[in-house]
Amino acid sequence: MKEELIDVLNENGIKTGKVLPRSEVHKQGLWHRAIVVAIINEKNEILIQQRSANKEKNANMWDISVAGHLSAGQDSLQAANREISEEVTVCLGYNIEVKDFRFMFSFRKQQVFSENFIENQFYDFFILRQIGINENNLGFQKEEVQAIKFVNISTLNEMRENNELVERDECYDALTDYLFRI
Repeated sequence: MKEELIDVLNENGIKTGKVLPRSEVHKQGLWHRAIVVAIINEKNEILIQQRSANKEKNANMWDISVAGHLSAGQDSLQAANREISEEVTVCLGYNIEVKDFRFMFSFRKQQVFSENFIENQFYDFFILRQIGINENNLGFQKEEVQAIKFVNISTLNEMRENNELVERDECYDALTDYLFRI
């Protein structure tokens, strides 16, 4: 499988014109962009996924519905749509459209996982509300995800306190605010 190419950004989130393989971006600790999507059903439950045991970071941890890098030349909405189709297959009889995504905010984060894995990322966070979605009409990519489930905000916050979730405090805080307002 060919390695994903990623647009390199400067520290302000502007494309530099350089495109490198994902592994090289992380090895050098270069800035790049990723998306995070919280899928919420009509019961105001959030879809979470358990990351595969073979992932290079946060293996076996529970994570927000969908997250991933922007491939070179993509915008955030294109990446969000692609990542949903790659990681979680929604079998509702209709396609998710770009207009269905609600942009929440962008944030930047720096994390060092190892000497050869440095993450300097700008994240774009979206919420995707879907009616009629449940574990029975979802599939997932076995290489990326080992389990999925819907949880309410109280359970999500308990999992957060117990360090069962990938660290995405900005997103979890926004989800808590969002779900308590509606």
